[in-house]
Amino acid sequence: MAGAQISMRWPWQRNSSKDHLVASWSAGTFAYVRAGANPQGQFEVQHVGVELQGSDSQDDFIRRLQALGLKGLVAHIMLRPDQYQLLQIDVPPVAPEELRSAARFQIRDMVNVHIDDITLDVMQVGDGQHKGPNHLFVVAAKNEVVREVMVLGEALHWKVPVIDIQETAQRNLQSTLAQRDGVLDRADAAVFITDERQAVLTISANEELFFTRRLDLPPGFLGMAWGEGSGAGPDEAEDAFTPVGEYVPDYAVGGVSHGADYSASGGGHTGGSADEERVQRFVVEVQRSLDLWERTWSSMPLAGLRVYAGERSDALAVWLSRELGQTVTAVDVRQQFPGFEAASAADQLVCMPLLGVLLRTETRKL
Repeated sequence: MAGAQISMRWPWQRNSSKDHLVASWSAGTFAYVRAGANPQGQFEVQHVGVELQGSDSQDDFIRRLQALGLKGLVAHIMLRPDQYQLLQIDVPPVAPEELRSAARFQIRDMVNVHIDDITLDVMQVGDGQHKGPNHLFVVAAKNEVVREVMVLGEALHWKVPVIDIQETAQRNLQSTLAQRDGVLDRADAAVFITDERQAVLTISANEELFFTRRLDLPPGFLGMAWGEGSGAGPDEAEDAFTPVGEYVPDYAVGGVSHGADYSASGGGHTGGSADEERVQRFVVEVQRSLDLWERTWSSMPLAGLRVYAGERSDALAVWLSRELGQTVTAVDVRQQFPGFEAASAADQLVCMPLLGVLLRTETRKL
């Protein structure tokens, strides 16, 4: 595989097998969901797990995964946000079959490695029906990241038809919930916190991704007492920090974060604890993202905001609803994925985005 360019494709059709495996492999952490489709087409989750390589050699770790019954399967892989950049560019004025080549040229100064060392794919922003920017999402992953995933798949004798990303998996989950709630044609926002480092915010409508942003989290965020202490509202919080003129989404500048400094000295707030300041910064960044949406897609008002933070999802929904003045609901997938709730809380937190990959049934053309 050395030197090979691996094509990364994310639209796929469900395999005829009723057994489905979705997995991620990042920073020594392997997470997976194994599910079967019942006669009604609903996924019943059979196994959920997170395995840390730790001090195991590659061979020992592979043997541990084989012992879980994961050998010789069709496996759909999801990359975690730390494994790729998600950029946004103007649609190049070229034929559809030339979009990838044109995008590669256009992002050459936006990626953090040499352009020849990345695998990329492109996807239209939005559904093409609503008036808004004519942009493309560009997924850029280092070749070595893709290669590591494929090497693991070869060792486990997997057939890997596609590599997906977390933002589109999240889009699938929120689209399923929007359909359940009868608002599939409305703009639907979601914030998922599945690790201690970042939250992923997506806005979708009509089963398509329109907007996404990653929000860095302060250390220990999931264990903090949100909304307790000073009791400052969103307007007070906005005034408490160094103003940012025009918010620039992270993906638009190669993944460099703008307006989200969680260091103790990063803001101008002088009252309250450092934790209160950092927590309130998260609220401010979510609000700025929603404000940007309203300015950019004014014809598509948000139906609401969904949030996921594992065991603290309900608490996050209550807190953000009060702070933002928005309708905020906690993500609950028990009806759509029976069996997932049997996993430990820690495993559910890591594996939640993988459920969205199970929902990739469409064949989409740019």
